[in-house]
Amino acid sequence: MVDKYNFLKNELLEAGQDLSALLSDVKAVPGISDSLDGWEKACDDILSHLSKDIIRVAVVGAIKSGKSTFVNSLFKGDYLKRGAGVVTSIVTKIRRGDSLNATLHFKSWEEVNKEMAQAMILLPSLNRDTGNGDCFDIRQKEKREKLRGTLSNLNTEHLISNGARNRNSVLLDSYLNGYEKVEDILGSDMLTLRYEESRFGAHRDFTGNDALSVYLRDIHLEISTGADIDRTVEIADCQGSDSPNPLHLAMIQDYLLQTHLIIYVISSRTGLRQADIRFLSIIRKMGIMDNILFVFNFDFSEHESPEELHALLEKLKTEISLIRPNPEIHTLSALFNLFKSGKANIRLSEKDRQRLAQWKKEKELSALSDRETGLFISCLNRKLTKERCSLLLKNQLERLRLISSGTTHRISVCTDMLSRDARGAGEIAEKIKYHRKKMLQIKSMTESTLDGMIKKMRQNLRADIDSFFDNMPGKILGETLRFVRDYGIPYHRYEEDSDISDFPNVLYLIFQEFREAVDMFMTESVNPDIIRFVRDREKKIREQLESVTSPYDVMLQNALAEYNRDMEYFGISPIQRHLHRIELPDTELVKRTVALKFPRLAAPVRYSAKIKTEAIIRFSFHTAFRTFKKLLRVKVPDNDNNKMSSALKVSVSRMKEETGGAVLFHFKDYRENIKFQYVFKLADAFSDILRDILLSHFQAYVSNLSEITELITRKRTDREKASEILRQMESAAGEISRKIERLREEMESCSETG
Repeated sequence: MVDKYNFLKNELLEAGQDLSALLSDVKAVPGISDSLDGWEKACDDILSHLSKDIIRVAVVGAIKSGKSTFVNSLFKGDYLKRGAGVVTSIVTKIRRGDSLNATLHFKSWEEVNKEMAQAMILLPSLNRDTGNGDCFDIRQKEKREKLRGTLSNLNTEHLISNGARNRNSVLLDSYLNGYEKVEDILGSDMLTLRYEESRFGAHRDFTGNDALSVYLRDIHLEISTGADIDRTVEIADCQGSDSPNPLHLAMIQDYLLQTHLIIYVISSRTGLRQADIRFLSIIRKMGIMDNILFVFNFDFSEHESPEELHALLEKLKTEISLIRPNPEIHTLSALFNLFKSGKANIRLSEKDRQRLAQWKKEKELSALSDRETGLFISCLNRKLTKERCSLLLKNQLERLRLISSGTTHRISVCTDMLSRDARGAGEIAEKIKYHRKKMLQIKSMTESTLDGMIKKMRQNLRADIDSFFDNMPGKILGETLRFVRDYGIPYHRYEEDSDISDFPNVLYLIFQEFREAVDMFMTESVNPDIIRFVRDREKKIREQLESVTSPYDVMLQNALAEYNRDMEYFGISPIQRHLHRIELPDTELVKRTVALKFPRLAAPVRYSAKIKTEAIIRFSFHTAFRTFKKLLRVKVPDNDNNKMSSALKVSVSRMKEETGGAVLFHFKDYRENIKFQYVFKLADAFSDILRDILLSHFQAYVSNLSEITELITRKRTDREKASEILRQMESAAGEISRKIERLREEMESCSETG
């Protein structure tokens, strides 16, 4: 199926190149060259879109489900670091190329410092000069040392949250530990490093080390093996969906918005975990559950027989069906496939060679894995081929059909006119002039209607977006603020083993836990709602613009019928009417055309260092007030737990107010980004493409033939020379049209069998 797709794509590219060359030649002929620039531009755009065709596939799943091993097995080599640390937030993107090539994109110093400053808010023992906020710069040695000392003095019992290390302390430790190894690499701007061929493996030094991977923004790999994967397919190895950092999940969501297919990997050792159910529910809420394949990645050592594995598979199907009805699940062993790929770059240890030999002896399980792997590859290629045929090739083919038909007709009209005398040619020119005037009137009316539609649509979109982000109960902003306001702080957990002198440490840990809860709420509850809302707006934009094309189609077909009757009267072949149905391209193709991307979901809520300043001031005031009351001999409870509880509640109350303000600012900023940098730009892109499509339809038969009419009155030799050129062009145009029609039939067959 991949070979079939590539054949169709290459044939379409060739037809487009031939048509582009023909248009260039046609421009040299008087009377036929007018208004061809639009067709030439459209043809160039089509060729550009075809050559940049990329289909993205996301491999997702929980930590330790075998995602990296699975991707390695697809490319038949141990290229990705397996078992990478959970602090890394990298989505590794892999494509097949001619050689091994790893491209690493680093964060800038500014990005690193901002991220660290956010992690340090309310961190005790850091004064303003040291960097409690935006002034922190990791390049300054004294500030690094001060931060390292502060981290080492934190109460270790409070550095564990929900069974895992506090993510902010891990982040800060990683930045500090990796600094000396990257200080010569990073510049003031984002830096890119490439490791090729023999140095390719050096990229694992970054991806497999938390202290280095934390400095990375992005990774792209090109791998020369993996013949089952087409060169135009990008496979992304995503971070574990159960990462303790909510922003990692948001980064996965960002990539999922670009993907055409999701491969969800589940380990047979653990089955469907709570983290899987939660993430699959998020995917469903995002509205992207339709194109998903499941891989049940089994371990030979965990299962006695295929029957036992089959029972687990049936249980898995039942569980997944609650979220995704009729799931397509492929049961295979990614590690078995990787070990037996036999590529020279895989140096199996003696232990792994023995494991592979033992697995091969387990005939039933190994045969099951081989069979399911073959079915998976076939299914993957079939889905990707069908997706691309419907998403890219068919739409571009229809545009080429229109240009080819219009060019052929225009050449035919001019050829016919040159064979007549001046009077006969003049009659044709006058009739076409009449139709040209009529079509220009329809064009003007359509453009006026379109302009009015776009203006009204932007107003409605603005109102929809403002309403969606409104601070009202039940809306996402109102619900987020309610979550912040009502979030319960487990004060007792911090009061039991802490005295009042430990207040700054306790407040820092409370804030980090509270912020993580807010981030998780945003990722799991808010982001999917935003995605679904924006996708609904995308659909609305398309439907509204298509509503303009429907009445225009009727007018165009009526005008075309009258035009064809007049052409037939003169003995000229009519334009094929079935070519002129107006269809807008797929939304994803439109976004790709203008390089439009969904605003980043992973951008965190930014908190001000003012939170710490006010907390410390209030704590100091609270302590001083208690001391003053004692001096006045007012009875004050002397219990440290009461002091701690009272001080914490006052500070947390103010902390929530500041957080509410940060959330309000974040939502306002994101609302404007969605509005002006995405939705409005998408509406403009759709309208521009619709205008181009309408222009292509008008150009099919609105020629100004005054020049060719003048040519008829010239010397006979000039007419004969022009006629010969036109006959050659007519033959070439006919061949291009026939080729496009053959491709159309093959694509219809490809889509039906896909």
